[in-house]
Amino acid sequence: MPVLHLTQETFDSSVLQAGKPVLVDFWAPWCGPCQMMSPVVDALAEDVTDAVIGKINVDEEPGLAQQFNVLSIPTFMIFKGGQVVDQFSGAMSKEALKERLQKHF
Repeated sequence: MPVLHLTQETFDSSVLQAGKPVLVDFWAPWCGPCQMMSPVVDALAEDVTDAVIGKINVDEEPGLAQQFNVLSIPTFMIFKGGQVVDQFSGAMSKEALKERLQKHF
């Protein structure tokens, strides 16, 4: 499944009301580690079918970044049942990201 590009308008229906776990990548185009993680997140979205993968550009959606207290990027949050169940920051391998997500299936 392709990565969802999340906005304030689509966040509730795509993340909070999702029937499966959702990994959200908070990123910005000027962030070097975010640029490194972008193809990793895209590849993970192609591999994983039992979760939703989404990205939020913090420059375009500052309200969502503020709502979830995102202070550094890239920040990853895993939502399940409308709640944040895991949160972590920084660059990592696709395998490490997938392992972290799979803990919440």
